[in-house]
Amino acid sequence: MYVLGVDIGTSSSKGVLVGPDGTVRRSAAREHTVDRPGPGRFEMDGRHWWREFAELARELARDVTVGAVGVSGMGPCVLLADAGDEPVRPAILYGVDTRATAQIDRLERELGKDEIRRRGGSDLSSQAAGAKIAWIADEEPGRYARARRLYMPSSWLVRRLTGAYVLDHHSASQCTPLYDVGGLGWHRPWADAVAPGIELPPLRWPGEQAGTVTREAARETGLPAGIPVTTGTIDAWAEALSVGAHGAGDLMLMYGTTMFLVHTTAEHLTWPGLWGTVGAVPGTYNLAGGMATSGAITTWLRDLSGAGYEELLAEAGESGAGANGLLMLPYFAGERTPVMDPRARGVIAGLTLSHTRGDLYRAALEATGFAVRHNIETIRAAGGDVRRAVAVGGGTRGALWTQIVSDITGLPQEVRVTSIGASYGSALLAAGLVGEGGADAWNPVRHVVTPRPEASAAYDELYRLYLRLYPSTASLAHELADRQHR
Repeated sequence: MYVLGVDIGTSSSKGVLVGPDGTVRRSAAREHTVDRPGPGRFEMDGRHWWREFAELARELARDVTVGAVGVSGMGPCVLLADAGDEPVRPAILYGVDTRATAQIDRLERELGKDEIRRRGGSDLSSQAAGAKIAWIADEEPGRYARARRLYMPSSWLVRRLTGAYVLDHHSASQCTPLYDVGGLGWHRPWADAVAPGIELPPLRWPGEQAGTVTREAARETGLPAGIPVTTGTIDAWAEALSVGAHGAGDLMLMYGTTMFLVHTTAEHLTWPGLWGTVGAVPGTYNLAGGMATSGAITTWLRDLSGAGYEELLAEAGESGAGANGLLMLPYFAGERTPVMDPRARGVIAGLTLSHTRGDLYRAALEATGFAVRHNIETIRAAGGDVRRAVAVGGGTRGALWTQIVSDITGLPQEVRVTSIGASYGSALLAAGLVGEGGADAWNPVRHVVTPRPEASAAYDELYRLYLRLYPSTASLAHELADRQHR
């Protein structure tokens, strides 16, 4: 029996058809663009998510029998819909959208910054879905007055597929300050104050069944009516599940447009500059981190230079550790953890006329590695115990990026046979609904990236400079950011 997994990502929607042995039989994608209506604002028309899902389902499930469907998506996003499930405005995307700074300041004053972290697991930041809801209420009261329900990409697909209005616990735990991590449920006093009039969805775990495909959804997608659909979750957590990185001590590193880290713990930990969330599996918790840009910088350099990725990677490999004296801050869209500064900006230090595009590309990859190390050291300071790292995502297909990250962090990284990412994790969750699957059986380790001692020693010195670069340039970056917002 086949299962279908679909993920709604930042730059594309991806789907996989997976056989009972875990082999990907078919895959497909639909590229899309993100709307940027102003500085620090990232939006998408949520209606595209369902259209792309239906197209992918029809393409992938042709001539085969699908037994279950799994879904995931970028997040936390805020898609508010009216009583008829029509979006009242485009969805506001996750932490890359930094518009809600005034709402964050106000909520911290009203609710107490320490109390928000204690109850919700995280400080308010651009990642917090609750602050984005408050922005809509403050800035677009006419639209907000029509809003009745809250969706994210995964729950929007579930609604269209099954008619069920549900959200998974993990996604809810990123709706700070609406969710109580200790109590595993919505915190009604704050939810009513921050999101008045919104009927918050009932909560389930990502691998639980949300419902079954309706006849109407079957007509639109070509899927059989009556097959089960998972509740689903946010993409990074589906990716962690796809490679089995959901046990205490595990660290998932997701290489993509943005870089994401998920460390699993057996107890609820909190720390300024990290997201403390509920895990994707009952009984687990996470300390998570994320960069606002990583692969996005390499795409920017590719577009500027006109060269292809393979050419740039080859030139970056020739550049060598340290990029011939270049050091980059990868804060090209502000930064999320552990800096939590939406007004941070990218910096390239040490440029001379002798530097090449290969040096710049190498510096971008190294900047990601330094940011990953910064997050890992913060996780450890919070009480996390990182014992095993697993790499996933498109960036694992080339050896250079993962090698640089291992050299900088000193951590070996497992790379599994299948690194497709969240869509594969969603398929694995779907397989669980019909009694099949399991990450270790489906997706064994292909190889391990090990740190190189000589390179690690060189990067230790550069990392100390990296930590000094942000505080040395932050005030100037903030002034420039303010000018960009005028």
